[in-house]
Amino acid sequence: MHDHENSERLASFADVLAGELPGTWNSVHHPTEDKDDLTDLTNRVWDLDLVAEVLAEHPLRHAAVLTRQDGAQLVVLDRPEREGFLVAAIAPSGFPAEAFRGVREPDGVVVSDDPFRSAELVAGDLLTRFDAALLQVRCNAAGIRPSRPDRVVLTWQPDGGLAAAPVSEEAAEVLIANGFVREESGIHRLSGDDSTAQAHAVRAVGPQLDARGIAVALQHPSGRIGPNAAPPTPVPSPAAAWTSATRSR
Repeated sequence: MHDHENSERLASFADVLAGELPGTWNSVHHPTEDKDDLTDLTNRVWDLDLVAEVLAEHPLRHAAVLTRQDGAQLVVLDRPEREGFLVAAIAPSGFPAEAFRGVREPDGVVVSDDPFRSAELVAGDLLTRFDAALLQVRCNAAGIRPSRPDRVVLTWQPDGGLAAAPVSEEAAEVLIANGFVREESGIHRLSGDDSTAQAHAVRAVGPQLDARGIAVALQHPSGRIGPNAAPPTPVPSPAAAWTSATRSR
């Protein structure tokens, strides 16, 4: 096929794929003329596996970018000399390099030229890993210690609020019932505007989670003294520090 035929085929595939993925996505095609955009995409593809290998051997001639309502982005690429396409995550911008510490790249996937079946694979595999990696980057940037299925870590924030992520659906129900608000990023936050209400909420969360076999830990960043609020159960030691491995390309 000529480049313009491949380009049209990829753009059509990406348009249908965007409509089949969970959530609201839009698709933008970048033809060969969009040299700066294609260079930026090459640098931001969040992959150290197959997609990175393909890009090292075959410079981008065109691509389609799918953008979700919350800003998350995927890129759709041709498979040189093969059938189907490649779909990969695009690393989020606006975060310091330190935020990627210990975060594994959500490597891309190979999909067929059937956008409906491909959407199932992307949603069930790539998006699951992508959303987990995005949440970890956002938590790192905000200084939020990670929770576990059996322990929710509440981290004091500079504005006096509390934040927790990620948490199980069972734990999320308890947090939301006690005033925490779940953001699109997946982080649950409790405002510190009313310290008395915040203290009552934290005291209530402790026994409710404990009844479900979920412990609670309070994380105090350096120099931050939280209000007089603590769960009635003993507070475990702070969550383990992030690993020293850094994101590299």
